[in-house]
Amino acid sequence: MSGTGRFITLEGIDGSGKSTQARCLADRLRSEGFDVVLTREPGGSPGAEEIRALVLEGDPDRWSAETEILLFTAARRDHLERTIRPALEAGKVVICDRFVDSTRMYQGLSRGDLRAQVDELHELMIGIEANLTLLFDMEPGLGHARAKARKTAEERFEDFGAGLQARMRQGFLDLAHEFPDRFRVLDAGRDIETVARDVAKVVLEHLQ
Repeated sequence: MSGTGRFITLEGIDGSGKSTQARCLADRLRSEGFDVVLTREPGGSPGAEEIRALVLEGDPDRWSAETEILLFTAARRDHLERTIRPALEAGKVVICDRFVDSTRMYQGLSRGDLRAQVDELHELMIGIEANLTLLFDMEPGLGHARAKARKTAEERFEDFGAGLQARMRQGFLDLAHEFPDRFRVLDAGRDIETVARDVAKVVLEHLQ
């Protein structure tokens, strides 16, 4: 990876608290003197945010998994060029709420046997992995209930139902075994403050 920055991603099923923990982590690292960029996927740049609305809103059957892979990769490439790479080259800590591991799960595994296509496109068009990935593990029923309770317009994937979340959870745990050097698994079923303390401990040890 270019530059001296560090790239940290947060992954997990819908409703597992990633976005909240990403904000908590960014605040904690800034208080420790780190220069932090907090971003998200899909999104994180103007072009990618436009694609976000296409893939997260509307009917669950709006796109096939194959089309989604192309849309997510397009958004990720713009995000990489305009946000992630410049921040890393400037020596900043980039905290990203979801990255390619979510595409490996949602489109590559849980909605079809498309993992090879996801990995090929990622290698061709993106070419980087996180230095550290935090996996927020949670019982699927609880995560799905939390996600639906938000009542936002971005519920297209939640509308696939709790069964998808169960497959996703196992898939993420399998990814953690596949990439043990960069994954750390955290119990996301606990209260926000307890999880945040564990997240800060793991990340500060990594950065030191």
